[in-house]
Amino acid sequence: MALKADDPAWAIGAKVEAFVRTTIIPYESDPRRDHHGAPTEELVRELRALARAEGLMTPHILPDGAHLTQEGTAYVLIRSGLSPLGPVALNTMAPDEGNMYLLGHVAAPHLKERFLAPLVSGEARSAFFMTEPAEWGGAGSDPMMMMTTCRKDGNHWIINGRKAFITGADGARVGIVMAKSEDPDSAGGACMFLVDLPDPAIRIVDVPNTIDTSMPGSHATVEIKDLRVPADQMLGEAGEGFRYAQVRLSPARLSHCMRWLGCCIRAQEIATDYACRREAFGKTLIDHEGVGFLLAQNRIDLKQAQLMIEWCASVLDEGGLGTQESSMAKVAVSEALMRIADNCVQVMGGNGLTDKTVVEQIFREVRAFRVYDGPTEVHKWSLAKKIKREWREAQVADAGQVRA
Repeated sequence: MALKADDPAWAIGAKVEAFVRTTIIPYESDPRRDHHGAPTEELVRELRALARAEGLMTPHILPDGAHLTQEGTAYVLIRSGLSPLGPVALNTMAPDEGNMYLLGHVAAPHLKERFLAPLVSGEARSAFFMTEPAEWGGAGSDPMMMMTTCRKDGNHWIINGRKAFITGADGARVGIVMAKSEDPDSAGGACMFLVDLPDPAIRIVDVPNTIDTSMPGSHATVEIKDLRVPADQMLGEAGEGFRYAQVRLSPARLSHCMRWLGCCIRAQEIATDYACRREAFGKTLIDHEGVGFLLAQNRIDLKQAQLMIEWCASVLDEGGLGTQESSMAKVAVSEALMRIADNCVQVMGGNGLTDKTVVEQIFREVRAFRVYDGPTEVHKWSLAKKIKREWREAQVADAGQVRA
């Protein structure tokens, strides 16, 4: 990656990669999983203790609280993703990584001390409560459909609603709840609140089984009934929640790309080793063009994904919001990684379909990634709207030049 020679990410990334390869990968066969297949709290604590002992807890946030650049973060998070358990152990996983970024940029000092500090230390997990049940008509890819409401009551706000696919809610200690304001001063605008979890007003209704199994707590459906939150636990200003969400959105999309790129690098390594050892029809599999070409295409896609991540990271590092760029990166990288994971399964044949290696899990995780933080179709639709808007602006500008 295009890092300067003195960038601290170089040394951190090297330590992270060595730690994941030597210490974390052996835990992939550890049976401590919940009934949804996710690592149990006991396993999470053990892995984080190992990372803490190596000085690698939350490696993308420096001891003084400063973050690595986005390019530096990419260098580290890609390496943390070499195992699906890597981000869990190192505290670089979603949604915590994105939530820490948001709190670091928006939260007041007293909220950082109370809610951010235990996340950075890896002592607590968090959940971001935004998505809502489809059968309720709530917000999914379109946040403007939000049905969960909040209203002011003295020096508190009262929140009511339902949320769905809330990653990590089961077992989280910190929650960020997003709701639509009914208060006259901010009516219709979104608000974000920081809450301690668990809370009896937030009831987990269901934790569905999903195709992915790497995230502790899975993806819960919850009901929020008369949740009272002190006004000073609002994140930022009332009605500005969507604007604050943009602070988190682009980096969070990109960090998904980073972590899953690491996983697919690993899948490519495993598939390559298999193809170079396994023989059929008188020669090793890689010497058959049908197999060799799959691995060759994977190498191309891996490099393209890396370059898309670097490009978007540079936009963010230069101060841009990266809304369009992160949409492009999310589409390009998620689709490329899906091809890579699928090719790795195909190269390995029947072995690729089993849990004898992590390739099968990576395939499932990457399939879910194509939906996380907006499916491909939503990002392309958003980009198409921007293309149309730019075309209209160009027509107006051209018409003005003709009149002049």
